[in-house]
Amino acid sequence: MTFERLNPMTGEVASTARAMTVAEAEAVAERADAAFPAWSATGPNARRALLTKAADALQAKAPAFVEAMTAETGATPGWAMFNVSLAADVIREAAALTTQIGGEVIPSDRPGCVAMALREPVGVILGIAPWNGPVVLGARAVAVPLACGNTVILKASETCPRTHQLIVEAFEEAGFPDGVVNTVTNAPADAAEVVGALIDHPAVRRINFTGSTAVGRVVAQRAAAHLKPVLLELGGKAPLLVLEDADLDEAVKAAAFGAFMNQGQICMSTERIIVLDAVADAFAEKFRAKAASMAVGDPREGKTPLGAVVELRTAARVASLVDDALSKGAVRLTGGEAEGVLVPATVIDRVTPAMRLFREESFGPVVAVVRASDEAEAIRLANDTEYGLAASVFTCDTARGLRVARQIKTGICHVNGPTVHDEPQMPFGGVNGSGYGRFGGKAGIDAFTELRWITIETQPGQYPI
Repeated sequence: MTFERLNPMTGEVASTARAMTVAEAEAVAERADAAFPAWSATGPNARRALLTKAADALQAKAPAFVEAMTAETGATPGWAMFNVSLAADVIREAAALTTQIGGEVIPSDRPGCVAMALREPVGVILGIAPWNGPVVLGARAVAVPLACGNTVILKASETCPRTHQLIVEAFEEAGFPDGVVNTVTNAPADAAEVVGALIDHPAVRRINFTGSTAVGRVVAQRAAAHLKPVLLELGGKAPLLVLEDADLDEAVKAAAFGAFMNQGQICMSTERIIVLDAVADAFAEKFRAKAASMAVGDPREGKTPLGAVVELRTAARVASLVDDALSKGAVRLTGGEAEGVLVPATVIDRVTPAMRLFREESFGPVVAVVRASDEAEAIRLANDTEYGLAASVFTCDTARGLRVARQIKTGICHVNGPTVHDEPQMPFGGVNGSGYGRFGGKAGIDAFTELRWITIETQPGQYPI
């Protein structure tokens, strides 16, 4: 059986993938489990060499990734190329970690006892990746788990099965042994059943999921029944604070990039710009001009900064959020009617907490401008959300920026930089409704290994009984 993904721009078939049944998905888990003993015993430099080859193989597939992403998700070629480049970096960073999976000797009060803390691979890791940054997030789901000696299953998104399959093909071309890197594809209607069966499978020891908060809760609850750890990177409603002493031109550039890169379909996308009253009018005018200059067009032509959103439902959701805000007193600075999945860059000023646009993740090319009377109110508004992934603060006073950043309840905060910022070696993740756990660097080692206490007695024992 197969299923089809349709091109959001044309309605034509973008890709065809295997619609696996529960039994077939379970067979993949068993295959990964069978490969685990040999892979976990493979030396760190051998794992490093294979990961390095996989990064090169993935980068060599750039034209295929661009074609697949444009057809399946409506992405611009620029966003697709950025994905490929960062994904290769993610894999190379994972390769560098293979010899950093260390431990320690811990002083023991017991005479002659050598006590050690060791990090060991756990088994099969299920990585569930989304469609919006499919190459980088697909690679992130499996790269560090592989570096740590685990075998992996990449559960491909039903929205971009071909894009995710290309990642697995790159690992296969690099020479990874059979069963070490696996993929599961399924029809949309079967997603809950297939994912549930994989989470339940005894061979799957840990899960990482990147996606919506609603689905993340379901994944966490299912895994909790088996006491399986889960790393969740979920939704966001990232605030960008503009204080009265900010460089407005820099703030405008960062806000436009953060709000409209990939049509606002990034977990870190700037969704709320919180501006102090003292500079709100000046900022709003500069930002309006910048956003109005950002055209939307057919991603296949690659001539505009904004391409298509992933589906018509996204365009409808953006329109609904905008209509609600306008009906409650907000003001539209830029934007207009969508043409199918082509949604213009939209800026809505004078948004308040009473409006849906303030609270609900839009995941589209619309951003709210919220006005605050002072720094304290700006911080309060930034924290008035269920989410807590990324944030940003603009000020010319670095010490002030750090002080404000420390008061914003997010896993990530940047001073004088955009909310959209990712590097493979950084601890990436959120708090509250944005999830828990961290991808990236040594934080990834913690997520995908088991810490064990092992002792060696070197002297005869002395026991009280």
